[in-house]
Amino acid sequence: MTTTTTSVGGGGEDRVLATAQQIVKSLNTPKEVREDMLLIFSSFDNRLSNITNLINGEDSKADEDRFGEAEKVIFRWESNSEAHRNSVPWEESPVEAAEYLAAVDEILTHMEGLSVRSDNELVDRVENALQIAMTRLEDEFRHILIRNTVPLDSDRLYGSIRRVSLSFASNDGEIDDEFESFGEEDRDAGRFHERGGSLGDTDVDLIHPDAVVELKEIAERMIRSGYEKECVQVYSSVRRDALDECLVILGVEKLSIEEVQKIEWKSLDEKMKKWIQAVKIGVRVLINGERRLSDQIFEGIDETRECCFNDTSKGCIMQLLNFGEAVAIGRRSPEKLFRILDMYDAVADVLPDLQQMMTDAYVVGEARGVLDALGDAARGTFAEFENAVQTEASKKPMLSGEIHPLTRYVMNYVRLLVDYSDTLNLLLDTGEEELQRLQGLPNDDLGIDSMSPIGRRLLLLISNLEANLEEKSRVYDDGAMQSVFLMNNIQYIVQKVKDSEIRKLLGDQWVRKRRGQVRQYATGYLRAAWSKALSCLKDEGIGGSTSNASRMALKERFKNFNAHFEEIYRTQTAWKVPDAQLREELRISISEKVIPAYRSFMGRFGSQLESGRHAGKYIKYTADDLESYVLDLFEGTPCVLHHLRRKST
Repeated sequence: MTTTTTSVGGGGEDRVLATAQQIVKSLNTPKEVREDMLLIFSSFDNRLSNITNLINGEDSKADEDRFGEAEKVIFRWESNSEAHRNSVPWEESPVEAAEYLAAVDEILTHMEGLSVRSDNELVDRVENALQIAMTRLEDEFRHILIRNTVPLDSDRLYGSIRRVSLSFASNDGEIDDEFESFGEEDRDAGRFHERGGSLGDTDVDLIHPDAVVELKEIAERMIRSGYEKECVQVYSSVRRDALDECLVILGVEKLSIEEVQKIEWKSLDEKMKKWIQAVKIGVRVLINGERRLSDQIFEGIDETRECCFNDTSKGCIMQLLNFGEAVAIGRRSPEKLFRILDMYDAVADVLPDLQQMMTDAYVVGEARGVLDALGDAARGTFAEFENAVQTEASKKPMLSGEIHPLTRYVMNYVRLLVDYSDTLNLLLDTGEEELQRLQGLPNDDLGIDSMSPIGRRLLLLISNLEANLEEKSRVYDDGAMQSVFLMNNIQYIVQKVKDSEIRKLLGDQWVRKRRGQVRQYATGYLRAAWSKALSCLKDEGIGGSTSNASRMALKERFKNFNAHFEEIYRTQTAWKVPDAQLREELRISISEKVIPAYRSFMGRFGSQLESGRHAGKYIKYTADDLESYVLDLFEGTPCVLHHLRRKST
């Protein structure tokens, strides 16, 4: 198409140019679009060829004017920045903050429009203004992060629920003649084993929500300006310090492996409890909160977001894991097992969340490693406890024949272990050696093949305890005392099994068999304790029929019976049968054996001595007297012999 030229006066050309210029400006289009429009205009009339330079010149002047205004804003804040910061925080002066950010945007736009042909002085001005602005934004970014950090309220995070059962008394891991037992619930309510509370609301703001918007706006401009490294450094540094402070609030200290292993048990137990809570809060609240925070502030900038989150969280997680590792490789002793299992459960519980949130493969690998180490520690500690129960060799007898501390210790330990059945079923296996030992037990009808791993191991553990008690009973010279000792201890074991979840693991058949054992020991006691006294009440050896029995033989029989009975009374009132029902059943069994025999013997032969002189010397007790004296047995209170004789007179 041929361009036409109309010859008009200069004033006419000015009017054409002014009109075209006004049209382009009124459309308010981007620079590239304006240039295309100008080319089209000039193709229609060559008088419009100069309009490009005219408009571009005006655009350049307008750009410089806008840059100049933005530069003034930056320098004005710089000149009184310290005074302004001390008086009005950035996030509390939204108008001025918006003005500053708009100025930064203008400078960035101007910088992006510069070319290699741009004036060097202008380039220097733009770069200087941008550097000053970024330094300012870096400071504000840091101060907003610090000022708006929300303090951790650990009390609110945990509910009031706690599992209370038994407290494990430490004896430095040794089981010996100075054995300490668990405190029992009904005896010592102030002692307990706490498995930790229920975690409450996990959706916790680590930064005040209103400040997140300000942080996001600053971060976007720093990254756009090429100051990503500085932004990440500030963010990570402040948030790491905040997480360190949170761990302090949760009671987690920075300790080396050597320091952890030197801590005495009572203090270590407290640190382990706090650590268990800190792991749950650390991952579910703190790390989860950091994940949300970095997602919000660095939205759409994936690489920066991941870098900030990993840098911030790594130190907190590794501090927690280091303590777990130190405990796992420390000296194994029975009292640590429950805390180790709690620690294992805590890590296993949060590991899926950690794997989902963390993209740092090293940290996730370390967490898996600590979980495995805690599992190994639990297995090893359990095995050492089994061995300790089997080999504990204290020879100090229980003077009253009651429950041995080892029995209390082991059974209360086992009751706690059942709370961890799910975990122990994962950790424990029944190897060939254990299977052979199980097959060697007289428990063929207990359904061993269908038992869970923890059920089998507890069956072995209690069998080892029973064998150890059998060995301990041999320190008693008195067969009756042996039977009472074993009867008391097996009854205690049965009661602990029957009244707890252990019964489900071992089965009702196991309970029935042990009750049968208790009855056998009771029968053994009666035979050992009363055979000599009962033999005095037999007819054999008296020397004749009821009417002409030898008075001398009768006197001897009554005298011997009295001596045997008084000896039994003297010693066995000091013996103890703690189980009230068992104690009553044993007294009834004694009465059923002794009282009828004595009453019958008195009925047949008592009259031959009652008519003679000094009859009271031989017939000292009535059958009713004996029955009342039997009620004094097994109370654990030594009897004074003359008190018995005074009662008989």
